[in-house]
Amino acid sequence: MKLGITHKLFLVVLATAIFAVVLVGSTTHVSFTRGFLGYLNELAVERMELVTARVQRAYVEHGNWDFMRDTPAAWFGMLRPGDDEERVTNALPGSDIPISDLTGAFLRMGLVDAQGQWVAGYRNIATDSQSQEKDRDKELPSHSPRHPSIDVTYSTLRQPVKANGQIVGWVVLATFQSVTDAGKQRFHEDQLHAILITSLIAVGLAGLIAFWLARTLVAPVKRIAAATHRLASGQYSTRVEVSSHDEVGNLAADFNHLAQTLQRNEHMRREFMADVSHELRTPLGILRGELEAMDDGIRPMTPAALHSLQAEVVTLSQLVDDFYELSLSDAGALVYRMSEIDLRDPLMQAVHSMQTRIAQQNLRLDLQLPEHPLLVSADTARLQQLFHNLLENSLRYTDAGGQIAISARIVADKVEINWQDSAPGVSEDVLPRLFERFFRGEGSRNRATGGSGLGLAICRNIVEAHGGTIAAKASPLGGLWIITTLPTP
Repeated sequence: MKLGITHKLFLVVLATAIFAVVLVGSTTHVSFTRGFLGYLNELAVERMELVTARVQRAYVEHGNWDFMRDTPAAWFGMLRPGDDEERVTNALPGSDIPISDLTGAFLRMGLVDAQGQWVAGYRNIATDSQSQEKDRDKELPSHSPRHPSIDVTYSTLRQPVKANGQIVGWVVLATFQSVTDAGKQRFHEDQLHAILITSLIAVGLAGLIAFWLARTLVAPVKRIAAATHRLASGQYSTRVEVSSHDEVGNLAADFNHLAQTLQRNEHMRREFMADVSHELRTPLGILRGELEAMDDGIRPMTPAALHSLQAEVVTLSQLVDDFYELSLSDAGALVYRMSEIDLRDPLMQAVHSMQTRIAQQNLRLDLQLPEHPLLVSADTARLQQLFHNLLENSLRYTDAGGQIAISARIVADKVEINWQDSAPGVSEDVLPRLFERFFRGEGSRNRATGGSGLGLAICRNIVEAHGGTIAAKASPLGGLWIITTLPTP
């Protein structure tokens, strides 16, 4: 069975929650079991220390152990709570002597003399080291006195009783190694029951949260996935709703941007095909018409007719060359022979080659160049092509009697070329599109002024290949202002 991302996310979150609950429950169980046993032993050791101090004072007072041998009341008197102890009492079975002990330590505590002979208290505790190891982990004999409902496995601890710097006896305690207590067992079972209920509630809540989280996170991803399928099938108008500002929201926004870009590129592709067919059809139609007229004898084959045909061939050849140049620059296949050159030279050569056309259109050219060299790392032929295309654009779109102003200067580590012309101008909304292929600032398809619409697109590719930038804005002269920057060596 193939699981979807919703089920996978749900199972991962739920499994993580279950693992966390089991881990916490197990840790709590172990900690409780060991902690409870340690707590009992700590209380017993505290009792042992108090009893040892009392026994030591009693021995100093009497000088021997005879006062305590075969005298249980004397021993239990040592266990009686004092003014500095907690006033919680139990009654010793068969005795009316009140004692303070909730751990049963008095039942596991005894007194032996310096030779290890039993004096009072619990009889079944060995005091020498060999007997300790032997008796360690032994179960308390069934005939020994017990705290109600307690079974113990024990090892021994000893506290020395000293008089005049000499050890005169030992207070010995059997410590718990394991405890099976009815009350403790019930408490433990209650704890396990509470942990189980809490765990079930936690797992249930985790399941609900995992389900909600999976639906919340995966739903927008599924919408984006479905929209991607529609986009891949050619529905470029597809958009998704941006419902958040997190990573999923950013993904949706990026998808919309991608869809918009693809839609725009598809629109440009269709325009490109229409423009190419139009640009090629016009000169081919003229050539075909002229040739048919000559073939039918309607138009004589004169030098003027041949010149007209040659002009159309030149136009068609230039258009094909532009297509080829643009395809090479788009693919990064144009060859650039970079060298350190003075930018003023190719700029003045391009201007000089267009002087005749500038004069024919009654335009005034203002060229301002600094006296010092403008050094750039560039391909001279490509820069001449760049400047020629910019001049061609100004000649086509500047009214007769207008002005073209060209200047260049060094700004920081770049050379800046400013290219301005006079009216007509370009509206602000079309300025960003001037460097698109086949785009014209005016809507006419008149070839006398329209051109192929590829010149500025080729300019952009040439400039970017040199590591520079090119941009357009409105000129103070009333026309277009193109700013080009090229890095210095």
